[in-house]
Order: sequence, then structure tokens, then C-alpha cells
Amino acid sequence: MAQREKFTALTGELYDYMRAHGHNRDPLLKELAEETSKLGRVSQMQVSAEEGTLMGILVRALGVRSAVEVGTFTGYSSLCVARALPPEGRLLCCDVNAEWTAIARRYWERAGVADKITLRLGPALETLRSLAATTRFDFAFIDADKTNYRNYYEECLKRVRSDGLILIDNVLWSGRVIDPSDSSDDTRAIREFNDFIAGDERVEAVMIPVADGLTIARKK
Repeated sequence: MAQREKFTALTGELYDYMRAHGHNRDPLLKELAEETSKLGRVSQMQVSAEEGTLMGILVRALGVRSAVEVGTFTGYSSLCVARALPPEGRLLCCDVNAEWTAIARRYWERAGVADKITLRLGPALETLRSLAATTRFDFAFIDADKTNYRNYYEECLKRVRSDGLILIDNVLWSGRVIDPSDSSDDTRAIREFNDFIAGDERVEAVMIPVADGLTIARKK
């Protein structure tokens, strides 16, 4: 089998099988997903169950004690990360929407992880740039406005320790990254970001087809 053919295209049925055979059935996360779905089309911004599970596994396996998230929405990914942190672990969440993050706050409280999380409402670049020069993170997750992906990445890379991870969501952008007819600002920004990461020698990176595409970059 040729290397470029070593993948399995997912049908709806195969996706359901894959999801059913991972640990993706947490009742509180399910309830949060259901509440988020009531927001309508915007609910598509929430990470998938298997992506949240993967993030939790990575955080726990890496022994993360300090993490940052750019783009919190209703709190699914932050809940997965915070649960995987040790008792003294801390997560900084950056978002601009008080309404959506109010939902996140409720679920953090219910999960008993609110004391691990600091939510900063305001432009994420301002929040990141205001951090002390000595601030270091073990783990970063970027899932916010796409035109600022490169800026968020650079700010996180400065603050993530060597061998720390940066995860970037939506890098396949529903397949639009390879659609030449799509020249929207968001699509062009993701294409340019993906091209940049592919040549960035400061990290070791892999793009995987989880949910809408996820890039995992390890800082060297």
C-alpha cells in the first residue's frame, strides 16, 4: 500500500463506531454539549467529544501543571483540560464573550475545577502580552478567530516551555483549505498558518484529522 493511501475515510457510520470505542461518554460533558447545541449554528464552534478526550489524555500524560486556552466558548475543551490537571494545576482561559463563558463557568463549578481556572475576558492578544515575562506554560490550545492564528501562536510559543505542546484547532477548515474557489479571510489565514507551521523549525508538528483538523506542535 502506498504511503499516501494509508488512511481510512470516515463515513457517518464509521465515525459513530470510532466515537463509541473511545472514552467519550462523560455525562457532564454530554450535558454541556446539549446545552451548547441550543445556541444554534454557533454551537459548531464547540470541540468534538473525541477531541476533548484527546486533549485530556495529552495533558495528563505530559504532566501539565500550567495551561492556556485561546478561545473558550462554552467551556468544553477547558473542562477537559482542567479535569486532567493535578490539584495545583492552573488554566488561563482567554475569551471575549461573557454570555458564552457564563455557561462555561457553571460547568466548571459543577465539575469542581473552577478553582483551577482563571478566565480573562478581553482580546486574547492583550491578555497574553500582559503576562509577566517569566510566565511559562506546559500546554496551549488555540481555537479562536482564524485571522489571528499566527499572532496567537507566536505569543503562546514565547511562553510554552521546551517540550511543551501547542494545539491548534480547525486546521482543515471543513476541507476549504484545499478549495481554490474559497478566498475568504478566514480560509486564507488558515492556509497561510498551515504553510507556516509546516516550515517552522522551532517546533516538531503533526496535523491529524481529528474533528475539523488538529495540529499538535512540540516546542523544541
